[in-house]
Amino acid sequence: MSKILCIESGTNTCSVALGFDQEDIDIIESHEANNNHARNLTQFVKTILDRQGLKAKDLSAVAISKGPGSYTGLRIGVSAAKGICYGAGVPLISVGSLDALTNGAISWIQSNPEQPKPELFCPMIDARRMEVYTQLFLPNGECISEVEAKILDGNSFNEDLESKRILFFGNGSNKAVGLINSPNASFINEFKPSARFMITIASRMYKLRKFEDVAYFEPLYLKDFVATIAKNKVLTGN
Repeated sequence: MSKILCIESGTNTCSVALGFDQEDIDIIESHEANNNHARNLTQFVKTILDRQGLKAKDLSAVAISKGPGSYTGLRIGVSAAKGICYGAGVPLISVGSLDALTNGAISWIQSNPEQPKPELFCPMIDARRMEVYTQLFLPNGECISEVEAKILDGNSFNEDLESKRILFFGNGSNKAVGLINSPNASFINEFKPSARFMITIASRMYKLRKFEDVAYFEPLYLKDFVATIAKNKVLTGN
């Protein structure tokens, strides 16, 4: 039985889940907007392992949400995952953040049969201003487009929406609600990432031995880091 610790930290959500084979056994997550990931991740991991009577060396692998997403959040998550892998001598698995989010949305649709069945799934992760990280997926979870940082406007996805029902979701989809006015468009409000959504994907990758090089793995930042300087510091020069 594989025991995989999954870490999601690429947005405001900080989430840690433990999966046995493809079943989620335990999960802790926080959706705080102040991004206390560095403080929370270590405690979440310790709490889950303690609750399940496990040590890090008992894990089969650690899976990390690789992005795209918040530069700082991804860096914190990857550093934590690498630390566990180095210390325990277990392999590292990376799961695309949009893949995991879509996996969760597919499960949600399957659990809500009264909802219209989309022909395409479009996860959106906030990338600031009117930009989102996005990608298109089929209902079986297969991606059919490249990951991109897309600036939304009134013409976004028009071609696909002419013939396909598309479900938009994720913390970036709120930006699309007022812009995309098609009867083929539907939205899930407040659909947040979760390490739980990574478990089935990570389990499949574990069986296929699709591991990352712990020493050289880097997350998918997609955009360069832009430092934010406090307004008063700009004005005072301090």
